[in-house]
Amino acid sequence: MRLLSIKPVLDYYATCKEFADTLQINEKDLIITNEYIYQPFFGSMNLKATVLYQEKYGTGEPSDEMAEKIYADMKGGDFKRIIAIGGGTIIDISKLYALKNVSPILDLYDRKLEIVKNKELILVPTTCGTGSEVTNISILELKSRHTKMGLATDELYADAAVMIPELLNGLPFKFFATSSVDALIHAYESYLSPKSSPYTELFAREAINLILKGYKKIAAEGEEARKPLLKEFLIASNYAGIAFGNAGVGAVHAMSYPLGAAYHVPHGEANYALFVGVCKAYQKGNPNGKIKEVNKIICDILGCKEDVVYQELEKLLTAILKRKPLHEYGVTKDDIVSFTDNVMTKQGRLTANNYVPLDAAAVKAIYESLY
Repeated sequence: MRLLSIKPVLDYYATCKEFADTLQINEKDLIITNEYIYQPFFGSMNLKATVLYQEKYGTGEPSDEMAEKIYADMKGGDFKRIIAIGGGTIIDISKLYALKNVSPILDLYDRKLEIVKNKELILVPTTCGTGSEVTNISILELKSRHTKMGLATDELYADAAVMIPELLNGLPFKFFATSSVDALIHAYESYLSPKSSPYTELFAREAINLILKGYKKIAAEGEEARKPLLKEFLIASNYAGIAFGNAGVGAVHAMSYPLGAAYHVPHGEANYALFVGVCKAYQKGNPNGKIKEVNKIICDILGCKEDVVYQELEKLLTAILKRKPLHEYGVTKDDIVSFTDNVMTKQGRLTANNYVPLDAAAVKAIYESLY
């Protein structure tokens, strides 16, 4: 059994200038980013790289249509390095461009194209939640199939995952909240995964510790209290990425994908909508198993007893970001049926990592409890 694999080199730079100078960014580089990120931090450097702004090709969660449009504009360029600077959308899409064969993307995700990596890949997260910079997975919404799907292959690992806390300075509080709660969920789900090991548990435990202690400070002192903690949250996200990149995530992600695809709910927010509901189902399904360990971690941080751990966790999370019931996104009772079917028939890669088995009735009951 493999206990731990960390494929990308992990690099840290205090500033964007230090990063650009060290990499000697040049005309053989393709940078994929957002204009609102690039211009304030890199615009004055007059870098010689080709720069593509993701928002010019579509908005919202990453999709096959968006990825195809970007690829059409980069074809013909003799690029040696792909440098992605952004959140989960940019990172997940950019991973594909390190491959020799990219389009049609549906064929790539169906494994009909030979998967060969022929470019160096450098991933720079600008949120504190994705963890995608250290995983080998690219998740896209496949528009024609009305679902999300992940392509997981070692060729999608970055050559370098780069942490630059300066890039988080302009992150609005809502995006800070939804991305960091996503990292918390990565850590929680990977800790309980049947694929976990003492090594992934170590990273997951420290991610939970950093995030919840940070949340306590923010809840007590206000939104601006996050500013001195951005480095810790960025590292926590990276820890959680290492944990779930090895051990996987489960029902929270599996159940959030239909919501995100149907109603274009951002990934972290969609996960948050399902999180405590799945936690409570796990607790009910096997209260005396490994969940006692993760409950103790949370209880020790929150200073509460185990019998109220999820009530107290929800109380803290609500102080950071109010959770919306599913019907406020537009979800209908008919959707609950179709969402449940999607989880049971299309998300087996994820549900294999559930702490306890959840049949269709259990999945439907979780959706209904959050409706």
